[in-house]
Amino acid sequence: MSGQSPLGLFGRYLSLWVGLCILTGIGLGYGSPSLFQLVAEIEYANVNFVVAVLIWVMIYPMMTQVDFSSLKDLGRRPRGLCITLVVNWLIKPFTMAALGILFFEHAFAGLVEPDTAKEYIAGMILLGVAPCTAMVFVWSQLTRGDAGYTLVQVSINDLIMVFAFAPIAALLLDITDIVVPWETLLLSVVLYVVIPLVAGYITRQTLIKKDGNGEALQRFANHLEPFSIIGLLATVILLFGFQAQTILDQPLVIGLIAVPLLIQSYGIFFVAYGWSYLWNVPHNIAAPASLIGTSNFFELAVAVAISLFGLHSGAALATVVGVLVEVPVMLSLVTLANKTKGHFIQAAHP
Repeated sequence: MSGQSPLGLFGRYLSLWVGLCILTGIGLGYGSPSLFQLVAEIEYANVNFVVAVLIWVMIYPMMTQVDFSSLKDLGRRPRGLCITLVVNWLIKPFTMAALGILFFEHAFAGLVEPDTAKEYIAGMILLGVAPCTAMVFVWSQLTRGDAGYTLVQVSINDLIMVFAFAPIAALLLDITDIVVPWETLLLSVVLYVVIPLVAGYITRQTLIKKDGNGEALQRFANHLEPFSIIGLLATVILLFGFQAQTILDQPLVIGLIAVPLLIQSYGIFFVAYGWSYLWNVPHNIAAPASLIGTSNFFELAVAVAISLFGLHSGAALATVVGVLVEVPVMLSLVTLANKTKGHFIQAAHP
């Protein structure tokens, strides 16, 4: 193994590239609004085809990494898995909704129009209901986490997401007085979770059978990685192009959205990490278990926000701000986890 960061040069500065794409999108959206209007019209049943293709380009490579055969180890060292599942599905969605309401219906009430505030809350809720499925492998590697156990955690989270994402999102959106079109929400889950998950599984099984040692799968994943990054950055340009006029009229809006997202991220990490410490969970399980809940499956959140509320919506904008803040937040938490490693049990016992 080389000493290079698993993030790579590009990944380490992902927030910088996202920031540059935000500026590019705003510039293009302001200068050529007709171009973005043309893209917005390429849709059917609230699904924009251009954005859908970009989202699939991002999600599909991630899904080839999900190994359902790892679920046979479900009962191995259950405490880490318990922490992950409780934090991801019983705590995180509800704290995100609560923070969204606190800030945009109270603290920031005089700064944002009520209808727009509801859309920002909706976008944050969608982020809160989508735990990470891809970048967590990077965070796990950076903290020297148990790779096999991380795979188990991600696989079970993906299965739960198929069934729990829509009901929890609908419940929280309804609580915040946002009308939820169930058909669109379910369609989004099928399009952006079920289909990529099935396609990824079929691809994985086919490539593993090809050589029996996983090298073909790894080569395939390496070839797809640049396309995944391109898909992410192109999506950011499109979304901020659609939002250009709103952002220029209200330049503080990105900072306002970032505040509750930052509080949520650090708060969720400390809940999971502190619980792991008190429960004597080994560090190589505690770190990735805590980071899964902190990180978001923002690709899914972006896609669903667009389907439910539209390309120009505040919900779509809020989900993309999640992309902007995630990498620096996660890197800071990786550093913290590594510095506090000595306070945890150092070896996991089977």
